[in-house]
Amino acid sequence: MIFTALACGRAENQAPNVETTAQLPPPASPSPTPTLGSPDLQAELTDGKYADTASPIGEFDFKNFKYELPRGWQNPDGTTEIELKDGKVEPIAKDLAASEGEAAEIAGKGQQRIGMSLVSVKYFDATGDGADEAVVVLKIETGGAAIPQIVYVYGWKDEKPELLWHFRTGDRAEGGLKCLAPKDGMLAVELYGQDRFILGQIETGRIEDDRPQICCPTYFTRSVYKWNGKNFLMQGKRLTFPVDDPAAPPVENMGEKAAQKKK
Repeated sequence: MIFTALACGRAENQAPNVETTAQLPPPASPSPTPTLGSPDLQAELTDGKYADTASPIGEFDFKNFKYELPRGWQNPDGTTEIELKDGKVEPIAKDLAASEGEAAEIAGKGQQRIGMSLVSVKYFDATGDGADEAVVVLKIETGGAAIPQIVYVYGWKDEKPELLWHFRTGDRAEGGLKCLAPKDGMLAVELYGQDRFILGQIETGRIEDDRPQICCPTYFTRSVYKWNGKNFLMQGKRLTFPVDDPAAPPVENMGEKAAQKKK
């Protein structure tokens, strides 16, 4: 089996894709603050790689920009966009007790809004067209230690960013985002957990026996996505590696193997 170098680690040559059914994860909730011994799960997203480009998109100000929200993260009032100012927007919480009346409770929920902050912008050719795209990572601010994130892939058209794809990722060991990198004109995505990958705009659910401490992932999964002019489609096998030995031979399509064992 032949492996090729990748900024995220190593990736296998591509083979035909096998699709599975996505499972919506539970909403992110505040968690205890990580201890000094907890790993920095954002290190590869903020390492400064792919921070520059000669493309005009490199001059665009993604810190002050309006973003479309993916499935599962729309605001309670139904709005589907969120606008950053200086790289952030604060959350609004209106938790009113039911004792104040149903109307007040409904009104309070309608004023709630998620918060966002800019984590990083990386520039590389994710579509195979020879030009750099911008891959923007935003962190959803939950008020706790949780790290759900949203990834946006933008091309450059008519002197402005054109959204090609956006998707959400889970919280730390539960499908959290580990790394984004180019792979032969495609986009490689690594998520923490066993056989965690992206379908459409959401991350898949965990394998039943994958129950690590939320702060400290024990596995991560690499999948690769190719732009076909309209969508990013997964290419090849999903590869799951142990976090403590990323050079170890990966397990391919682990979720399907786990399902077969249960039969």
